[in-house]
Amino acid sequence: MLSSTWNFIKRHKRKFIFTGVFVGGVYILGKYAQRKIQQMQEREAAEYIAQARRQFHFESNQRTCNMTVLSMLPTLREAIIHHLNSESLTALLKTKPANKLEIWEDLKIISFTRSIVAVYSTCMLVVLLRVQLNIIGGYLYLDNSVTKNGTTPFAPPDVQQQYLSSIQHLLGEGLIELITVVKKAVQEVLGLVSLKQSLSLQELEQQLTQIRQLVEEGCASSKHKSLSWYMMPDEENTLASQACGLTENDVTTIKLLNETRDMLESPDFNTVLRTCLSRGFIRFLDNMAEFFRPPQGDSTFSSTPDRLSHVSLPLAKIIPIINGQIHSICSEIPSHFVQDLLLIDQVKEFAANVYETFSTPQELQK
Repeated sequence: MLSSTWNFIKRHKRKFIFTGVFVGGVYILGKYAQRKIQQMQEREAAEYIAQARRQFHFESNQRTCNMTVLSMLPTLREAIIHHLNSESLTALLKTKPANKLEIWEDLKIISFTRSIVAVYSTCMLVVLLRVQLNIIGGYLYLDNSVTKNGTTPFAPPDVQQQYLSSIQHLLGEGLIELITVVKKAVQEVLGLVSLKQSLSLQELEQQLTQIRQLVEEGCASSKHKSLSWYMMPDEENTLASQACGLTENDVTTIKLLNETRDMLESPDFNTVLRTCLSRGFIRFLDNMAEFFRPPQGDSTFSSTPDRLSHVSLPLAKIIPIINGQIHSICSEIPSHFVQDLLLIDQVKEFAANVYETFSTPQELQK
């Protein structure tokens, strides 16, 4: 029996060897494929978790942006009112001075200037903080996910504080220069418009458009080439001037400021800012429209589709309305004006692109 079995094996030796090799190969390939599939699943799960973590961090960062904007609006409002104090003029008018007409003319220029500056500076604050906080947010994400092995963080607390303090330019020198430019444009457009002249909402919009053109196209004798200067100076003199003795944190801060400046000078940022300004001035005119409605029960305009265009107010009556708009524009309580800006799709998309750029390790290696 054993002899016949052995003879059978010898006759079919090659078949047995081939079968053994084949079965062994299939087993090894199966184990290899199983291991690869497991590695792929683990990698996909890790990537999914990392993406979910980054998305959560980004969304949290956007909420921080919104809260920061709202928290800074009172400071911005007070700075504008300080430099364009119309309240002192209105108080003076109540004393019935001899130069009443002259004071009214000053009030006209200041009232228009401070509301227009409020629109510009609020829009700038929204987009600038979106850039800054998403740059910092991207670096913080990397610090939390990449540098856990003890290497130097990309954005230590001192750097964050030093970098974010650059917002003071918009609240200081940038705001003063913006006021100067806007005031000159207002004077050029409205300087000769009589206080008795009546303006419709459409005519008021035309006046604002002319003022915007002078400001944004550099026709108001601005020495700066773009609106980005009002948010950040051309050079960071406070740190760069200290050529010797710069600390490692100073160098990192300068790097962040230069990256921010590059962002502010990009075509995408310019598009986003102009979108915000368009939305801001539309909302500003919507606020004004409430005062241009015909009296209730007046049937003269009831059948007119665009009845607001037929309602006119003397400039002297428009001035107090314009003057009070700053409290709606720069309101820390979420108003329609600020909400409109925070919810603009282009702002959200740009913020996401900035965060994506600075939360990706490859960008740091370039």
